[in-house]
This record gives sequence, structure tokens and C-alpha cells, in this order.
Amino acid sequence: MNEHPVSSCSRWKLPAAAFAVALSITGLTACSTDKASAPTDAVDSASTHSDLPSAPASSSNAGLTPLGDANKEAKTQRPEKSESIVTGVRVGHHETFDRVVFNIEGSGNPGWFVDYTSSPTQQASGKPIQVRGKTALNVNIDGTLLPFELGKQDPRIGTVQGVGNITEVKAAGTVEGRSQFVIGLDAEHPYSVQIVPNPTRVVIDIRSQS
Repeated sequence: MNEHPVSSCSRWKLPAAAFAVALSITGLTACSTDKASAPTDAVDSASTHSDLPSAPASSSNAGLTPLGDANKEAKTQRPEKSESIVTGVRVGHHETFDRVVFNIEGSGNPGWFVDYTSSPTQQASGKPIQVRGKTALNVNIDGTLLPFELGKQDPRIGTVQGVGNITEVKAAGTVEGRSQFVIGLDAEHPYSVQIVPNPTRVVIDIRSQS
């Protein structure tokens, strides 16, 4: 597969008036839960900065260890009084894993629903999402708002260039309290999802082995 489309899960709703606006903004079943914290420095040093559309990413910090217990199963976590937005995406390549960091701004802790798919689609519209790679992780971050609802400008995340086994990360918009991203990959790999505080980030570590 070179270009793909996301299974739907339960949604945490925004007001209906925001629905139409959401589709214009581009910048998660029984599932396992994977939630923990990690030192701020470990996450920041592990990820190269790639917040702008099509920004480059590079390798860094050999010897850094991944967070959490990894497997290929779907993972879910409910949001905790979250009213937040995703302000940026960073990727990093390391000795035994690749890392994707979603920067979060706002209150509370976001939730997520993450799962593998061979044909990702945009939430609500069902339109195929074109992403490079042989498979994709569909990442839905829950408890999120549209930027204007927090008085923020649209971060316009767009597409972030991949590193290692990651081909690219593509933002797919925010609808009804859920921000969608698709991580293109060369194959299915075990992965973990963690939340890291101060500042809040959602961290996905993708192991190098298949």
C-alpha cells in the first residue's frame, strides 16, 4: 500500500456548530491501555523538532530506551477533563526504536485510540488518507478542541517527514473532540503509547523489530 485510509471508536463530543469548521482544519473494540509518565528530558532529547509541514527529521541520542511495554494491539485511554489542542508533532530515530511526540497545550490529560490500519480514512468524511508506507498507525487524540476555542491560531501541522521505519506523519483534522493523525510505516511494529507531563505530551515509541 502506498496510500491509505480509520476505524471509528467512541467520540467525546464538541458542539455541533464546530463540526463544519472542523473539517476545514488540517493541521483512536476492546483495546489495551498503555499509560505512564517519563522524565521530561528523556522525551525532549529523544525527538528531533519537526513541527512545520514537510519539516526534516534526523537521528539522535543513541542508547536512549523506549517507554512502556510494546505490542501490536490497539490501545485506548479516555481523556481526563481535557480541553486541549495538539500544537506540534516531532519525530526521532534511535538505536532500537522510533519516537513520535505530540505536543499538547491546554488543561487536563488527553485520551487516545491508536490502531494499525492498511487503509486509513478521515473521520466523519470517510475520505481516504494518502500516506506513504506499507501500513499505518491511525492515531486519534481525544479530548481536544479546535484552536479557536482556546483562543489559539491553527498550528497547521500538515505533514512531518519520517525517520527510521516511519515514512511520514500526517495531520487529518479535528472533529467532535478528536484530533486525527496517521503515521506511515514500512511494516507493523510493536509500539507503546504514553502520556508525559510538564509540559503534556503524548509519546508513541515504535520498536524497530517487526
